[in-house]
Amino acid sequence: MEKPTRQCPLIVSYSYSGHTHRIAQALQAVTGGDWCEIYPWQPYPMGFSELLEQVRREVRTGYRPRLLPGAADAGPYRVLFVGAPNWCGAIAPPMVSWLAKQDLAGKILLPFVSHCGGVPCDFTREIARLCPKADVRAALEVLDDGGEGLFHALQTWLQENRMGAMPFPVPAFS
Repeated sequence: MEKPTRQCPLIVSYSYSGHTHRIAQALQAVTGGDWCEIYPWQPYPMGFSELLEQVRREVRTGYRPRLLPGAADAGPYRVLFVGAPNWCGAIAPPMVSWLAKQDLAGKILLPFVSHCGGVPCDFTREIARLCPKADVRAALEVLDDGGEGLFHALQTWLQENRMGAMPFPVPAFS
């Protein structure tokens, strides 16, 4: 028996500093989607130099950290927003771990990424490489948490990515 498809989107995010969290929170407000944050089993170090050393090692080796239980299952959703920080020009490893465990064939993926202006990453291409059977749309790249322009950036991005009817309304902002 097939699972019923959820009409609202699923928003899955990993946030270290809170920037990606704010973007996901705004997406939930805009789309009415279900939101799930993922967390690595072992938290990342708080000190910047220790964090940077660990992230560089994980990105270089392709390490996929174990995640805490409770992450959402993509199964019943047709549209997913997946967000993470850009770490050293790559998708944060916790999001890579989550994506690797999901069957995303035939799903629409809308990636979003927070960054601090460092090494660029082509999130659209990277997500498409990790999820070759999904319909991966253009990524939204947000500097820090987007500031006051976040809702306008979300509106523009959602309208640009409405190739075909989305199963949820995309509201207009005033």
